[in-house]
Amino acid sequence: MLADNMRPRMEQNNLVLASASPRRRAFLESLGLRFEVLGAQVDESPREREPPPEYVARIASEKARAVASARPRALVLAADTTVVLDGVPLGKPADAADARRMLGALSGREHVVLTAVVLAGAAAGRRVVSTAVRFRELTAAEIAWYVATGEPLDKAGAYALQGIGGFLVREIQGSHSNVVGLPLGETLELLAGAGYKLPWEERA
Repeated sequence: MLADNMRPRMEQNNLVLASASPRRRAFLESLGLRFEVLGAQVDESPREREPPPEYVARIASEKARAVASARPRALVLAADTTVVLDGVPLGKPADAADARRMLGALSGREHVVLTAVVLAGAAAGRRVVSTAVRFRELTAAEIAWYVATGEPLDKAGAYALQGIGGFLVREIQGSHSNVVGLPLGETLELLAGAGYKLPWEERA
């Protein structure tokens, strides 16, 4: 065991985002946070009978650990988002036909969007945030038109609330940013709890 004075000192304002998601990056940039992006490659296959909250927490934790092993003195922020319908996670569609199938299943119904946010470092923490989303009743023509835009093909649940897919949604209960991929309130709470100095604190 290393003595305390021999342990690597955590650079509290050295933040690394363990995600290549442009939406998560844009959220953090909009808040004025300074960070580095280092995407993590992990196997995102769900385990048999793995509950969705445990699934997103596990994947986010694996992403955080993968990057933290390379950057042990940094705070590493990772997240994972999934869409859940009737207790079953909906990942990214395999192709256009799969996207049409997912959107048809979501039509007129309520589903849940789960995002796990994990902070790895000296003050590790984790949150799993849930938001309920209800779709409008969609016609086959609407679904086909939306899929043809290409937007659904790389999105969990085959839609993007922040993009064209906003027209699909009738109601949201909970965090809007969570549906986009990063619950901002909970993320800032984790960072503050780890000693990360937020932009408004730097000006105090």
